[in-house]
Formats: sequence, structure tokens, C-alpha cells
Amino acid sequence: SATKEDAPLFVDQTAAGKSTTHSSVSDYYGKTLQSTTDLKTNACCTSHVANPTVSSAISNIHPEVLAKYYGCGFCTPDLLQGKTVLDLGCGAGRDVYIASQLVGPEGRVIGVDMTQEQLDTATEYQSYHAEKFGFSPEQGNVEFHLGLIEELDQIASLKDGSVDIIISNCVINLCPDKEAVLRSCHRLLKEGGELYFSDVYSNRRVPQSLREDEVLWGECLSGALYWNDFHNLAKTCGFKDPRLVEDATITVNNREVQDMILREGQGELEFFSATYRLMKLDSLEPFCEDYGQAVIYKGTIPRSESGWKLDDHHYMETGKVFPVCGNTWNMLKETRFEEHFEFVGDFNRHYGIFDGCGTTIPYKSASASAGDGGSGGGGGCC
Repeated sequence: SATKEDAPLFVDQTAAGKSTTHSSVSDYYGKTLQSTTDLKTNACCTSHVANPTVSSAISNIHPEVLAKYYGCGFCTPDLLQGKTVLDLGCGAGRDVYIASQLVGPEGRVIGVDMTQEQLDTATEYQSYHAEKFGFSPEQGNVEFHLGLIEELDQIASLKDGSVDIIISNCVINLCPDKEAVLRSCHRLLKEGGELYFSDVYSNRRVPQSLREDEVLWGECLSGALYWNDFHNLAKTCGFKDPRLVEDATITVNNREVQDMILREGQGELEFFSATYRLMKLDSLEPFCEDYGQAVIYKGTIPRSESGWKLDDHHYMETGKVFPVCGNTWNMLKETRFEEHFEFVGDFNRHYGIFDGCGTTIPYKSASASAGDGGSGGGGGCC
């Protein structure tokens, strides 16, 4: 019989019926939902405010595309000019068309989705957006593919190590085989590239009885990963140090959905929308180790002249010496961010692990929702 050591790290029991799950989700987003007003909860709604650059990009996107947006965050990392960006679960194409403007004519944006109705909307306005963005027909930098994001190897144009940044907006939680998605992301990314995505997570494992509800799955709740299962799964798939960028509590403002959760005895089950960045770097360690290093931000990243935020624990003011762990050093030194920093120190001497590199729930919004008794925000690094 299997021992505890033999047990898999994380098992998504719904994966056994993943073809049914795919069909259900595709129908939900292709037929049941016609616009964001049809959503039953706010899980697939963005609560954060876009920065001025993203807001300006959104203003150039066709209203029909915007009406069919069902994301939970803004997947727009800095320094995208000239990069190749892959959007997993691109839907009607809102984030693809945002990225299209940010990568410019020298860049490339690839959208993948399994719902034909959504892609029909995306492709219908492809020429409209190229003209709106000032691209000539020869400069069109967007392409769309119908397919499952668990089966990216079926898309011939996606080569190993060919993508700079992968984005995804409230989609991976809908997939029954999340490990396959993360492993494919790691395979497709260039060294120093990153998966930058927003999704839904929970403070504990969602019981199977709720996971089998089609509406809750389509609303991005039933498929939510317990946050620590996600961290462990990401590490297993090669992303050794997941970094939380921002988070917010999801309020289930629907009596029918709330009653369903309560009937299952899950009144303490909480959901969060969170944006993570997962760097593909062989040099990263499993924990945040202290080598006495520091960085100095030059203030040269556009729109971040006063300071720049790597993640929720690393906001670096311009010109100020900022102590960092070895992993943060490498995330800045071995990626597209290098030219924007000065680096102090090396790896010659080790001082132990950084204080605060813990394993409590990392979401600051968990502390806010729990009051003084909350334990959120304690899982960060450095």
C-alpha cells in the first residue's frame, strides 16, 4: 500500500473527469455568460485600480471585448517593450490587446483559449485594434489559438524557451490539471522569464462536494487552490520562490452561493484574488537566504521614478540601499530588470535565513478580514 511519502503532493480529484469540466467551463463562458453582468459573484471581477498606462490602453479596446472580460486582476508587469507574451485563457482578448500596445510592433502577443465563442469575439476585432494602435497590417503583433492550456504542446508555434512573459487572468483555477499548466509554463519560458498572473485562492482546501458544483467552478471558486498547495505545486514545477504581488479578499455577494457553502459546514472557508510572479531561474533557492547583499534602484523603470515594487515585500525607493536575500538579488540581476539596479555584495559569505521567511498565509487581506486575530501577511520573504 502507498505510504505517506508515496502520496502525491497535490491531487485535484476533479481531474479524473476533466473532459466534463472543460465542457462545463466552456459552456459557462461561451453560452451562459454574455457579459460581466451575468456573473453571480465578484470572484471574476477586478477590484484593483489600473495604473494610468493600463487605463489608457484599455480605453483603446473595443467595447464588445471589454464587455466579455472575466478577470480578477491586472496582469501587466513592467518592461514589456519588444517582448513575447503568452496569455493563457485569453477569452475575448482584453489582456492580449493591452499587452499588444505595451510590447509594441517589435513584440508579439499570443492568446490561447478553449472557448470558441470567446475567440470569435477576439478575432473579430483584430484588425480594428491593429489600426487603433497605429500598427500597419504587416506589424500586426497578435495571434490567437483555440486549445486547452493544459495541452500547450499541441500548439506547434509554441516552442520551448521561446516566451519572455506568460500572463493569465483568473483562468488556471478553472483547469482540472493545474500541474500540467505550470509545467508547460516553465518549459515555454526563457531563462529569466516569468509567469505573472492573477487567480483565486482559498485559506483551506475546498471540499470535493463544492468542487463538483458547476456554477461555483465557473465562478472561479470551486477550482481555487489552497494557497499552500499552490506554493508547493509551483515549487515542484520548477518555480522555486513564488512571489505574491498583491491580494484582495473575495466577498461572495450572492445568497444562494453563500447558503451552499454554509450547508457544507464551510463557513470559515475564505477566498482571495491574488497576483503572483513566478520566475524561471535555476539559481533560486527554496528559501530566502541572507548573503549580506543589497540593491539600489536607479529610478529608471517608466512610471516608477520614485520607487519600484517587485512584490508585496519589496518596494525599493530610488537611490536607497535596500537589503535583499539571494533570491531577490538573482530575480533582479538575471532578468530584464538588471540595468535598472546597482548591486552591492556577492555570494561569498552566508549569514543564515532571512527573518520572516515563514509559512503562514501570505495574504494581507486575510489579516484585514480577520481583525486582530488574523494571521495573514506572514509568509513573505526578506
